[in-house]
Amino acid sequence: MTPQFLMTPQFLLIDADDTLWENNIYFERAFEEFVAYLAHSSLTPAEVRDVLDEIETANIAIHGYGSLNFGRNLRQTYQHLAERPERAEDLRTVMGFAERILDCPMEVIEGVAETLAYLAARHDLTLFTKGHPDEQKLKIDRSGLGALFRHTAIVREKDATAYARLVAERGIDLARTWMIGNSPKSDINPALEAGLNAVFVPHAHTWVLEKQAIRPGNGKLLVVDSFGELKRHF
Repeated sequence: MTPQFLMTPQFLLIDADDTLWENNIYFERAFEEFVAYLAHSSLTPAEVRDVLDEIETANIAIHGYGSLNFGRNLRQTYQHLAERPERAEDLRTVMGFAERILDCPMEVIEGVAETLAYLAARHDLTLFTKGHPDEQKLKIDRSGLGALFRHTAIVREKDATAYARLVAERGIDLARTWMIGNSPKSDINPALEAGLNAVFVPHAHTWVLEKQAIRPGNGKLLVVDSFGELKRHF
C-alpha cells in the first residue's frame, strides 16, 4: 500500500472469535467428548458431524449461536442417534459438554494484543462480532481488549445487510472501511458484497459452517498469514 494510504486513517471492523482469540477449538473438544459418549456402533465421527451440521444449520435461524445453543444441538443429535434408551442423565451429560465451554481459558491469539494497540493509535477500530450478546460481552471483558476499540457491535448474523446497517449507523466512508476476520461466510463475502474492503486472516480451526469460497465484490481484498501482519499494511 502507498505511503499516502498509510497516513490516512482507516475504519477497521474486526471480528472476535478465532480472529482475536481462540474459540472453535473448544467446540471441537466438546464434540470429541460427545462422540466418545455417544459411542455409536457404526457411524464414524465424520458421519456424526454431518448429522450435527444439519441440525445446527436448521437451528441457527431459530436460536442463533453460542455455547447454550450448541448444547441444544448436541442434545438433539444425541436424541437422533443414540442406540440406547434416552435418559435424563444422558441429556444432562451431553449438555454439559457445551456448558463447560464458557469455563475454558481465554486464549488471545499470539500477536493480537500488540497489533491492536498499534492499529488503535492510527485508525478507528470497531469490534464487530455475532453471537449471544451476554456470551460475547463476557469474552470481550475476559480478553482485556475491549478498551482498544472505539465502538463495539454484537449482532445476530453478519450478513451484507448487517454491514450496510453498521456503516450507516457509524457514518463511515466505504472506501476507507475494512472488515478483518477469519470467516469467509461472515467476515469476507458479506463485507465485499456490501461494498466494503476486507482482510482475510485464515485460522486453522475455523468452524466448518463458516467456510466458503471467497467471492469477488466491489471492495478490495487483502489476504494475510497472521493478525500481526496487519501492521505491515495499516
